[in-house]
Amino acid sequence: MDSVFEAYLGPDGVLAGAVVGAVAGATGEPDDIPQTNTTVWILGKRYNAIQELDLIRRDVQSRLWCTYRRGFVPLGEPQLTTDKGWGCMLRCGQMVLAQALIDLHLGREWFWTPETRDQTYLKIVSRFEDCRKSYFSIHQIALMGDSEDKKVGQWFGPNTVAQVLKKLVRYDDWCSLMIHVAMDNTIVTDDILNLCLENPQNDDSWKPLLLIVPLRLGLSDINPIYIPALKSCFELVGFSGMIGGRPNQALYFMGYVDDDVLFLDPHTTQRSGSVGQKTSQDEIDFDATFHQRYAGRIQFTQMDPSLALCFLCKTRISFDILMEDLKTKVLITSTPIFEITKTRSPEWVSSMPGIMPSILTPTTTYHYFPSINATNYNCEEQQPQGQTNNNNSCNNSFEEFLCSSELSTSSSFQSVCVNNSDDLTSYSSRRTISCGDTEDFEKLSYSSLDPSKRRNCCNEDGSDDDFEIIS
Repeated sequence: MDSVFEAYLGPDGVLAGAVVGAVAGATGEPDDIPQTNTTVWILGKRYNAIQELDLIRRDVQSRLWCTYRRGFVPLGEPQLTTDKGWGCMLRCGQMVLAQALIDLHLGREWFWTPETRDQTYLKIVSRFEDCRKSYFSIHQIALMGDSEDKKVGQWFGPNTVAQVLKKLVRYDDWCSLMIHVAMDNTIVTDDILNLCLENPQNDDSWKPLLLIVPLRLGLSDINPIYIPALKSCFELVGFSGMIGGRPNQALYFMGYVDDDVLFLDPHTTQRSGSVGQKTSQDEIDFDATFHQRYAGRIQFTQMDPSLALCFLCKTRISFDILMEDLKTKVLITSTPIFEITKTRSPEWVSSMPGIMPSILTPTTTYHYFPSINATNYNCEEQQPQGQTNNNNSCNNSFEEFLCSSELSTSSSFQSVCVNNSDDLTSYSSRRTISCGDTEDFEKLSYSSLDPSKRRNCCNEDGSDDDFEIIS
């Protein structure tokens, strides 16, 4: 079978990082799950690390593992035949969508074995094969990325791949799935109901939903204050994983144990092919390349702050349960990672565009115009006269708040709800998530950060030798 050990040794014989710790002891046992009496969460299911180790690995192995491929039909104008070095985030998008389809059509209790020939499973796998006719192939995702201003061979961010998948699922009637991407850190329930309910009076007309929430939880590093909320997401029923990564590498996060997050790593280059009906040995071997028994493991604090949370809601009832769980289990912290609202806030327009009101009245929703930043402030090039900004954290003053990347990069109005005891300064210092929270990796400028923190290409010794340099 092709590339049996590529999960551990990359195509050039370099450790690919699919498992933390490489080998534990002389037995050759991978150090994927710590050998302690602790709890492990995998996509909403709870396990004991010692008593249920085999079951944990069986669950991990049942997820579709999408990796770099080589030798596929030439793609795009560059006529690329491999996505090594640029397709890792696209592969993570494939994995989260594959998990949603498996959960939807086969159920969360379904497990894969090498002998599996279930027709539903084969339909799902075939949709991720690297050929032009497959609905969610690297070809379809990369070419659809052009609508998001991403040329073939360019690296995607979590939000970009979410937007592309949202468009692609509309062309596949069999998958029976709708995708909603919640922007600006806000889940608007009315928007989702309008999307998924064909008949507002009939809950049975619900179309299954994959809800994707792109976030940015810090600048160069993830802010530890948000980790408890992320852990709670892994424990929710219907959780389909998290698209994210660590610097220079996109990863598909699927669970956690203690302070470590578990992932599947796409940075392994395998051959292209077809599963077909699994009637030949070649098809059987190729099906095995979609499955990895051992998860990788890194600390939450090593994650890149750009990520996207993904949830599957099969029915209207499951959507209502998810909203309630998010409110009572995830957003109860003093620094919630996103917001849930029924409707969009009405747009507020100043009588003097570009001028902030001097008095912030209670319970008023204010919308700040990106033009304020474009006209008067530029965080990268200049500061207001007589002022300097020597920190790389969120801004704690009015002028610094105006220079935040939330304003300078947003294409829509941003709303800030102000309570009786709040002012703009306390709001901006409290809600650190607002600094570039919906930006892709590639859209955030690291020019003002320490050089050691900047995102660079992987060198030729790594698996991302063609990784796009972040400007």
